[in-house]
Amino acid sequence: MAVLAQPEPEQKIQTRVIWGDTARPNSWPCVSFRSLPQASLQVQNGLSYKHVCGGVLIKKQWVLTAARCVDGVNVSQVALGDHDLRKNEGREQILKVKRTYIHPNWDKNQGSDVALILLSTEATLNSYVNLATLPPSDQMPSAKWTCYITGWGSTETGGPLSDVLKQASLPIVEIPSCRSTYWPLDSSIKDNMICAGGRTSSGCNGDTGGPLNCLVGTNYVVHGLTSFWDPAGCSKKPTVFTRVSAFIPWVQCVSRYTLVNNNS
Repeated sequence: MAVLAQPEPEQKIQTRVIWGDTARPNSWPCVSFRSLPQASLQVQNGLSYKHVCGGVLIKKQWVLTAARCVDGVNVSQVALGDHDLRKNEGREQILKVKRTYIHPNWDKNQGSDVALILLSTEATLNSYVNLATLPPSDQMPSAKWTCYITGWGSTETGGPLSDVLKQASLPIVEIPSCRSTYWPLDSSIKDNMICAGGRTSSGCNGDTGGPLNCLVGTNYVVHGLTSFWDPAGCSKKPTVFTRVSAFIPWVQCVSRYTLVNNNS
């Protein structure tokens, strides 16, 4: 499934898909952010590569994603500026992975589902590739925000991944309500997570690690990383995201330390 800001009126997208729209290629129609930080994490499959997860470019050589995307998974390259994974559109930047860093507290039952990927070379920022805006440390999401998910994930439970980037609007569900209404017998919903969507729109297979983009003021901010959903069906309950603001100190520490110790 996936996400992005609403299309500008004169460029309204007509193609409808289950749980979302096809995103307009390489754009984020908002006041101050017009190109996507969206990344496609890819593994080698014979002589080709296939998409397995999403992520966001936060620095020229750094991609932020979910820990489950790289834990035991040999992600070997990252595609930036892509829209249709089937085609070479001439806008893509394919960068090899140098190293991955998984949060030390990552546990599929306890959360901290966040990781960093150090790219072998720096990305070139242009009209199709830009950096994500991250929130201040510990900023809490608001149910009043307009938020979107983007990705190349399945458009239905158990279905194939999408070839083109999709987008959908997901309303924030407050954590207490998410726990009591949707996951009352489950202790997996933590304070360092965000719940959003469900019933009609949600994340699904292939969206993991990709962003939940929320309009804060006049800027879209990556407040969440797609983490998990109800295994009985992608849209049966709200999608659960890693709350990025809870991990800003770790993100800053890892990226700064590695830049200083680039040969480590």
